[in-house]
Amino acid sequence: MERFGEYQQLFTEYLQIEKNASPYTIEYYQHDLQEFLSFLLQEGIIVLQDIDQQTVRLFLTTLYDRKLSRKSVSRKISSLRTFYKFLEREEIVDSNPFMVITLPKAAKTIPGFLYEEEIEKLFEVNDLADPLGQRNQALIEILYGTGIRVSECQQLRIRDIDFSIGTLLVKGKGRKERYVPFGTFAEKALQVYIQDGRRQLLEKNGTNAEALFLNARGNSITTRGIRLVLDKMVEKAALTVNVHPHKIRHTFATHMLNEGADLRTVQELLGHENLSTTQIYTHVTKDHLRNIYLNSHPRAKSRE
Repeated sequence: MERFGEYQQLFTEYLQIEKNASPYTIEYYQHDLQEFLSFLLQEGIIVLQDIDQQTVRLFLTTLYDRKLSRKSVSRKISSLRTFYKFLEREEIVDSNPFMVITLPKAAKTIPGFLYEEEIEKLFEVNDLADPLGQRNQALIEILYGTGIRVSECQQLRIRDIDFSIGTLLVKGKGRKERYVPFGTFAEKALQVYIQDGRRQLLEKNGTNAEALFLNARGNSITTRGIRLVLDKMVEKAALTVNVHPHKIRHTFATHMLNEGADLRTVQELLGHENLSTTQIYTHVTKDHLRNIYLNSHPRAKSRE
């Protein structure tokens, strides 16, 4: 494909510099662009300007033939639409053939979450006399106590903690910063870990790492490392449900709303740009739904 690689590099620089896109977002864009390029080469299209609405519809058909979810198809089309908007802005193409494509509506699903008795088991499995056990306790307390993303958790530094007012300075998507409060359980777990376990882990590499959460070698833990830690905790707790860091985030939001927090507050805590993103958490648990019904409906229970 003529000059496609050059345009892709320019687009990547645009995402990095102007849009402040995260490495994960850029990786998704690059994957979608490479997939589209492979399709074009397979169809014998070697000039970017030759791509029209018919080409786009054929590409859409190939995505559906692969049995991809509507969410995956929407993301790929959205990525390519953004790529073409950039090409239009740079006057590389005259029109955007992806603008006429209607994105498939994603199926509305309730985010998976843990019930309180399930999440409680994760707080009981760590050996608090062991440096890694202290770290793991602080990890799960922060993930559940703040609802931050696993990438945000991995990026936390010691200087981002303000114990005087109980807040974390969190670096979110698009390099946007926000302050997130944490409670007494998280504070206690952090204090124990920082004063004891973290110091022991630092001694293993002889450096003064700024990262809050460290691995067994005393280096900054990775997002994959956090997921592995959580997997081991789930195994120890003998939970039969699938648990991942984002499910902990779902759990935080669900429990906050079930206990009466307003949607705008939860939006701010989660770092969502749009309220519509937060609204997926407005589902309620069956127990909470029944309690509200019994306490609210005039004929829900006996008045004896």
